[in-house]
Amino acid sequence: MFDHRVLPLLKRITLPLAQQLVKMQVRADHVTVAGFVVGVLACIAVVLSQFWLALVLLLLNRLADGIDGELARLQEPTDSGAYLDIVLDFLFYNGFVVAFILLHPEANAIAGAVLMLSFVGTGISFLAFATLAAKRGISNPRYPSKSLYYLGGLTEGTETVVVFALFCLLPQYFAILAYCFAALCFITAAMRIVGGYQTLRAD
Repeated sequence: MFDHRVLPLLKRITLPLAQQLVKMQVRADHVTVAGFVVGVLACIAVVLSQFWLALVLLLLNRLADGIDGELARLQEPTDSGAYLDIVLDFLFYNGFVVAFILLHPEANAIAGAVLMLSFVGTGISFLAFATLAAKRGISNPRYPSKSLYYLGGLTEGTETVVVFALFCLLPQYFAILAYCFAALCFITAAMRIVGGYQTLRAD
C-alpha cells in the first residue's frame, strides 16, 4: 500500500551504495545471496530470543534487497537474477515466521500457520499474474523499475517489514499481530485475484 511512496525515499540510500558496489565489481546476485544469508541469521537470532539482533539483521536483509535491485538496473538486469531475488525473498518471509513458531510452538504455531497460508495467497496471486502479464507484454506504470509486473495491495513490502519489526519488538504479541496481518494479506490476495482476472480478461 505504501511501497510506491517509500521506494523513492529508500532509493536515496540504496542507489549511492549500489553505485559504490558497481565500482567494486560486485554483482547484484552476490548481494541477493548475501542478503539471504543475513536473513537466515535473523531467523536464527529469533529462535535464540535475540530480538534486537534479529531486528538489525532484518533491516540489513531488506536493505540488501533494495541494493540488489539498484545494482541490477545499473549493470545488466537478468531473468536469472530476478528469479533468484523473488525466490529467496519468499523463503526468507516464511522462514522468519517459522522462527517465531519454533520459538514458542504452543503459542505461535496456529497463528504462524495462518500467516504463512496468507503468504501463499499473496505470493501465488502475484506470481501467476506476473507470468501471464509478461507473456502478454502488460506492464505496470506505477512500478516501472520492477522486473515483474507488481500487483499492489494492502500488504506490500513496506507493511511486511513493519510487521516483522513489530514481531521483534513485541514477540509476546506475535499471535495477535500475525492474525491481524494475515487478515490483511487475505484481503490483498482477493484484490489481486479479482484485479488480475479482470485485467487479463480485458486485455
